[in-house]
Amino acid sequence: MNAVIAAVGVMLVLSLSRVHVVIALIVGALVGGLTGGLGIDATLKAFNSGLGGGATVALSYALLGAFAVAIAKSGLAHALADKALAMVDRQHATGGNSVKWLLIGLLWVVAIASQNILPIHIAFIPLLVPPLLYVLTKLQLDRRLIACVMTFGLITPYMFLPVGFGNIFLNEILLANVARSGVDISGINVTHAMGIPALGMVFGLAMAFISYRKKRVYDLAKIEQVEQVAVQYNPLSLMIALVAIAAAFIVQLLLDSMIIGALVGFLIFSVSGIVKWRETDDLFTEGMKMMAMIGFIMIAASGFAEVMKATGEVQTLVESSASWINHSKAVGALLMLLVGLLVTMGIGSSFSTVPILAAIFVPLCVQLGFSPIAIVCIVGTAGALGDAGSPASDSTLGPTSGLNIDGQHHHIWDTVVPTFLHYNLPLLAFGWVAAMVL
Repeated sequence: MNAVIAAVGVMLVLSLSRVHVVIALIVGALVGGLTGGLGIDATLKAFNSGLGGGATVALSYALLGAFAVAIAKSGLAHALADKALAMVDRQHATGGNSVKWLLIGLLWVVAIASQNILPIHIAFIPLLVPPLLYVLTKLQLDRRLIACVMTFGLITPYMFLPVGFGNIFLNEILLANVARSGVDISGINVTHAMGIPALGMVFGLAMAFISYRKKRVYDLAKIEQVEQVAVQYNPLSLMIALVAIAAAFIVQLLLDSMIIGALVGFLIFSVSGIVKWRETDDLFTEGMKMMAMIGFIMIAASGFAEVMKATGEVQTLVESSASWINHSKAVGALLMLLVGLLVTMGIGSSFSTVPILAAIFVPLCVQLGFSPIAIVCIVGTAGALGDAGSPASDSTLGPTSGLNIDGQHHHIWDTVVPTFLHYNLPLLAFGWVAAMVL
C-alpha cells in the first residue's frame, strides 16, 4: 500500500474514533514511514526534524491565548457580549432573529477580512469568539454552523482573491510553481481560473445553513465556569484594551510576527495596571493552557508532513494513479483532485501542498492536453482541497480553539467532519467541472 494513503488513512480513522489528534498524527506518521520503507529510526528522525516547523505557530497561539485572557480581564469583549445579550432580550420580546444573523455576519466578515484587509489569519478567533460564546449559546445556535462560517472565511478569500494571503497563494505559490514546471502563464487571470471552485465553497456554505438550521442546546453553566459572564469594566479599561489590540495588530503587520504582536499587547495590559503585576504569571499560564491543544497538534502535524515528504511516495501515488487515466481528461482531473485532497488532509496546509503537487501534476496535465488556465485550476483546487476537513489544518483548528473553550465542541465531529462534507465535496465537484470547461 502507498505510504501516504496508509498514513492519512490511519490518522483519519483514529481521529474519527475519538483518539486524540496528536496521538493519531504520531501513529499515522509511524505507519506511513514504515510502509514507505524508511524504517523506525529514519521515520523518527524525519518526524523529529519536522517538529520545529510547527513550533513558531504553536508559540504564537500560546501568546495569543495569554493576550485573549488579558482582553477578557479588561472587559472589552464582555462589553460587546453584554450589548449583544441586551439585544437578545429585546429580540425575544419581539420574536425577531436579527441578533443571530448579525453575529453570524460579524464572524463571517471578520474571517474574510483576516485574509486580506487585516491579514491576521486565525489570530482573531481566540480574541473574539470565546466572549461571544455565551450569547451564541443563549440563541441556541449550532456551533457546527459557526465553524463552517469561519472556515469559509479562512479559505475562500485566499483561493480566489489575489490580495493578502491570496496574493501569496495565487501569485507567489500557485502561478509561480506552474510556470516553474514549464507552462506559459502569461495572460492567465488566476481569479478566473479559480472562480468556479470558489463557487463550490459558496454552495457548501449555503448547504451548511440548511444542515445546521435547527437550534442546538448547550450547557450555559459550563461556559460560566471558564468564561466570566459578569466582568467589571470602565471606559478607561476599554480604551486601554482597544490600544493594546491596535498595537498588537500593527506590530504583527509590520514585523510579520504574531509572537511579537501578542507580546506587545500583553505588555500594554501589564504596564497599564489592568493586569496586576502579581497576577501576570498566573494569567499568562492560564492563557497558554487554553491554547495548548492547538499548539501541540500543529507541532505534531509538522512532523507528520515531514515523514510524508521523506517517504517520497506522493509522486509514487500520482504515478500509480496515472495508470488508471488511460488518456481520459475527465478521469485524470478527478484522480488528481482526489490525490490533492488526500495529500492536503495529511499535511494540513494548502500553501505547503501546491509546490509538491505542481511538479508532478503539471507534466501530466500537459500530456493529457489541458489548457494552461485549466492546469492552474487543477493544481490550485487540488492544493485547496483538504484544507477544510483536515484534523491538522489551522482552518479547522482555529474555529475549534474558540468554540471549544467549555469542552462542548468536539474538534473532529463538530468542526472537521462538517467542514469536510460541506466544502471538500462541493469543491471536488466544482473543481472537476472547471477543469473540463476551462
